[in-house]
Amino acid sequence: MTRTFVVGLDGASWRLLDPWIEAGDLPNLAALRAESSWAETRSCLPPVTFPNWKCYSSGKDPGGFGVFWFERVDLENERIEVTNGSDFHTAELWDYLNDEGESTGVVNMPTMFPPRDLDGPVICGGPDAVQGEYRTIDSGYTSPSDLEDELADRFDYRVHPDPLLSSNDERGAEVDAILDVLEKRFEVALWLFEERDLDFVHVTLFYLNVLQHFFWDEEPTKRAWELIDEWLGRLQDLEDTNLVLMSDHGSAPTTTEFYVNEWLAENGYQAHERTVEDVLRPLGLTRERALSVAKRAGIVDLLAATVPERIQQLVPQSAGLKRDRKLEAIDLSRTQAVASGQGPVYLMPGVGDSVRDRLIEDLRGVTDEHGEIFTDVYRGEDVYSGPYVDEAPEIVVDQRPGVHVNDGIGGGTIQTGPDRWAAENTPNGIFLAAGPDFESEGELDQISITDMAPTILAANGTAPATDMVGDVLPIVAGDVPEDRRDPIDIGDGVGGQNSEEVTERLQQLGYME
Repeated sequence: MTRTFVVGLDGASWRLLDPWIEAGDLPNLAALRAESSWAETRSCLPPVTFPNWKCYSSGKDPGGFGVFWFERVDLENERIEVTNGSDFHTAELWDYLNDEGESTGVVNMPTMFPPRDLDGPVICGGPDAVQGEYRTIDSGYTSPSDLEDELADRFDYRVHPDPLLSSNDERGAEVDAILDVLEKRFEVALWLFEERDLDFVHVTLFYLNVLQHFFWDEEPTKRAWELIDEWLGRLQDLEDTNLVLMSDHGSAPTTTEFYVNEWLAENGYQAHERTVEDVLRPLGLTRERALSVAKRAGIVDLLAATVPERIQQLVPQSAGLKRDRKLEAIDLSRTQAVASGQGPVYLMPGVGDSVRDRLIEDLRGVTDEHGEIFTDVYRGEDVYSGPYVDEAPEIVVDQRPGVHVNDGIGGGTIQTGPDRWAAENTPNGIFLAAGPDFESEGELDQISITDMAPTILAANGTAPATDMVGDVLPIVAGDVPEDRRDPIDIGDGVGGQNSEEVTERLQQLGYME
């Protein structure tokens, strides 16, 4: 019987990989691509970790499970909260495999902390498995719970790299720590696959995209991909095993930072109020500068443990106020729209379609020296489907490759050059399927990320669910299930954790800044 090993490569794109493949720097990936079916993929909007890892595993767009970015914006109740595992209302491909009697293992899949109980091991990881700002987590991240002791004994396992990379000036210990974490992910996933004789394993290399964000195609990122290529050579040698490579989205070098809420204010869609950050920022006191000093002095853990959270939050970020603190800087009574980063724009209750239509046209007309900032601008209901469309943002922008839509408020600037990230997410990721249950069809036309779960299930002989919007790709060897099965109901969602801790981790990495 064949088994399946899925490698999730966060932020992987052929745009980055093709030059290295052509130069002979990634020989195992090149050989795999020559003998498989592979494609460029299209992520759901916005093309970010939350929600796209769930788009992959559920076969749905965000309207099918209710999470549209890292934060949930509720303007009616004047509240913004960070999303977590309990907010994703959907079964995933491993639930369907378990239901068919297949054993599964899931390693480091974003959106799954605290760990779910599956028929097989679950190991949680970045970015959502956290235990306070800048600190790693050392318990409560596995199912069964005693697996964490075995991981510590056998592998000296870390959930997060330490020290944590937070700047593109950090090319020493921080990069080495990420490479060590990536190596351990492979070691643990392969050990579980063989030791537990699992039918299916998925492993995510989340911190790969952290390197790409900070360094794009420079030496730290290339070192990571050379390590990955070595492991792909080992995985290719597994007998009776399907090997699937995929990413949640792609990436491209950053050219432009666009501060969307500052633009909304400049164009009359949002009104701002003065905050304490407006006093501190001109003095040069920012959180990024304070973190840099604390890391050099070796007192990050001490400060994180002793300085009250409310005091930490008063120190301004260079990009302005984020998440719920955005609302402190906005006069909602005189505001029509509030934006999250990288795509979603929400309208205040009572704002009509005429305002939405005008705002969409205004956003479509925004340009920089490279052309239009947005590839397109959509109504939310035109890009999402399913039971949670009513919770979706009213407007969704598709940022041009190289544009980072920043939602910070308070800097006063609308456009700048690259700020913190050397590369930004794009909707164009990768997919590759090789092994006994897949035909070798070479390069396919672009596919949707929602096609992956139905295709993997069909290759396993398992019918996809009727609520999956993705298609089964024409690469499955043998018979494909003709009918779709009823969805599995998992109730009100699984997992979940303290949103402040998730926020802190995302801020450190630059996802929420």
